Amino acid sequence: MAKSTTELQEMREQMAGQMSLRVEDKNAIRVVVGMGTCGIAAGARDIMRVIVDEVGAHNATHVKVIMDGNNKDAENAPVVEIHVLGKDTVTYTKVDAAKAKQIAAEVIGEAK
Repeated sequence: MAKSTTELQEMREQMAGQMSLRVEDKNAIRVVVGMGTCGIAAGARDIMRVIVDEVGAHNATHVKVIMDGNNKDAENAPVVEIHVLGKDTVTYTKVDAAKAKQIAAEVIGEAK
């Protein structure tokens, strides 16, 4: 069905808001939680929740928490990686809730 120019403009504006959520900030710190099958079985959902809650509580807008379905290190799950532009990736293995809080505090501190 053909759309009018006004309808197309409205759709464009609506989609632009959604797409801006996907644009990655070059200065962002990315916290990647391994959420593959082994990660989930080892408790990665809880780890993800702890980190997201801590980042949200501190309104750390430059910290992006994302999940990865790849089991890079399945026997050491849950795995959390920290990616900072221009620095080496830091990998934490066998992360528990206490370690997740510590990781979140460290990245929130770097984001300030």
